[in-house]
Amino acid sequence: MKLIEHSDLDILMRVLRGEGYTVVGPTVRDGAIVLAELTGADQLPTGWGVEADAGRYRLVARDDEMTFGHAAGPGSWKSFLHPAHERLTTAEWDESGLVFHAAAEPPPRYAFLGVRPCDLAAMGVLDGVLARGAYPDPSYTARRDGVFVIAVNCTEPGSTCFCVSMGGGPKAGAGYDLAMTERLDEHGHRYLVDAGSTAGQQVLDRLPHRPAEPTDVAGADADLSAAAEKMGRAMPEVDLRQLLADNRESPHWDDIASRCLSCANCTMVCPTCFCTTTEDVTDLTGDHAERWRRWDSCFNLDFSYLHGGEVRTSTASRYRQWISHKLSTWHDQFGTSGCVGCGRCIAWCPAGIDITEEAAKLVDSHD
Repeated sequence: MKLIEHSDLDILMRVLRGEGYTVVGPTVRDGAIVLAELTGADQLPTGWGVEADAGRYRLVARDDEMTFGHAAGPGSWKSFLHPAHERLTTAEWDESGLVFHAAAEPPPRYAFLGVRPCDLAAMGVLDGVLARGAYPDPSYTARRDGVFVIAVNCTEPGSTCFCVSMGGGPKAGAGYDLAMTERLDEHGHRYLVDAGSTAGQQVLDRLPHRPAEPTDVAGADADLSAAAEKMGRAMPEVDLRQLLADNRESPHWDDIASRCLSCANCTMVCPTCFCTTTEDVTDLTGDHAERWRRWDSCFNLDFSYLHGGEVRTSTASRYRQWISHKLSTWHDQFGTSGCVGCGRCIAWCPAGIDITEEAAKLVDSHD
C-alpha cells in the first residue's frame, strides 16, 4: 500500500492525459453527481454528498471536504462502454451503386477515475455478456479494451445501497489498475493506493507517494468494515434463483404492477442492463441511410413484439421478466447474478419501487 496526497490527484490526471487517456470521473452537474470527461481535480465533487431513498435523490453539501463520499449517481460507466445511442453503419448511392460503410469511429482511450466497487463488479458482468461470450460485441470490446480503471473503495454507502448482499462491495474486487481508499482526518486528506496491474504500478510510480503507515491501513480497513455493516438495504438471504422460479404465478406481481409505471427508468440507470434495438433511417432523397443501435428495455411494450403481437402485454409480466432475469435466469445464461446492489433502480424509480423490498415480499408470500 502507498499513500498519495489529495493534491496529487491533479498530477494523476495529467499523467493519464499525457498517456493519451480521456479521463472520465464524477462531477456535479444539473443537481446530481454525474460521470463526464474531466481535465482537472477541481472538477471532482469535493464536499458534496447524496441523500437517496426509494424514488428520491438529492445532492447535499457535506460538512467536510471528502471527494468520493457519495453514493452512485444516475449514470454508470456503461454509458461509455455500451452507449445509449450509436451509429453502426451508413449506406449511400454513388456512381458504382449502393456503398456501405462502417460508421463507428475509433473510440477514445478511456481512464475511469472513481469507479465504485459495485460499478467495478457491473463492468465485470457486462464483460461476461458482451465480451466473453460466443459472439463478442465488437463495439463494446473496442471501447473496453485498454480502459484504465481507478477504483475507489466505498467507505460511506447510501441508504439505497445493498452491495454487500450481492457481493459487489464495499471493497473493490478484481479488475482495477489502481484502487484508492480516501482518508480525511486530523492527519490530512490522502488516499491509500493499491496497484492491481502492471499498468497501474507504472502510473503509481510516476506519482509522488510514500509507504502507507500501518495506522492508515488499519484505519482504512476499519472504515470498510463499518461501511459493510451500515448498508441501507439488503437482499433476503435466500436462494433468489429458486425464489423467482417458485413464484412465477404469485399474485404479488399484480400488486407491483398497480404501482409500476413501466417507464423503464430502472433499466436505463442499471449498470448491467444491456438490451438494445436497431433503427434504420434515411434522408428525404433516399440516397443516404444509417443504421443506429439504441438502448431498449423489457419494460417497453414493443420490446417483445413478434409477428402477431407482443409477448408480454401486461405490466405485471414485464416487471416479472425484469426481476426474474436480473436475479435468477441471468445465472443460467451468464453464470452470475445481473444485480450488483448499487441501488440506482430504487432511487430513480418515480414510483419508489424497491427491488429488495419486493423480493422480501415474495419470500413472505411464499412462506
